Amino acid sequence: QVQLAESGGGLVQPGGSLRLTCVASGIVFGIRTMGWYRQASGKERELVAVILSGGSARYVDSVKGRFTISRDNARNTVYLQMNSLKPGDTAVYCCNVAHGLGGSPMYAWAQGTLVTVSS
Repeated sequence: QVQLAESGGGLVQPGGSLRLTCVASGIVFGIRTMGWYRQASGKERELVAVILSGGSARYVDSVKGRFTISRDNARNTVYLQMNSLKPGDTAVYCCNVAHGLGGSPMYAWAQGTLVTVSS
């Protein structure tokens, strides 16, 4: 089975930085797109950033220029570097990994880590 373990959340002041880490373990084959979602209290879950197998990345408009997603394929790990954090970034962040060697990928989800941006 594939499991995801994430870390790096916490309390940070506005303008500060955090780096989230998500590691896939278990029997993992053909990792494809990796991404980060977030859900704030009372809000819909949104896709924050994704990184494709080739390394290209896409971001939601609200985090462009502040967040950077990256991956280390040798370690089955995806990161989210968050700079210039704002109170609006406060949310539970969850990583997702698409994997599989066939035409229909499977998906693994982490439980989530809380990021709180506040003075």
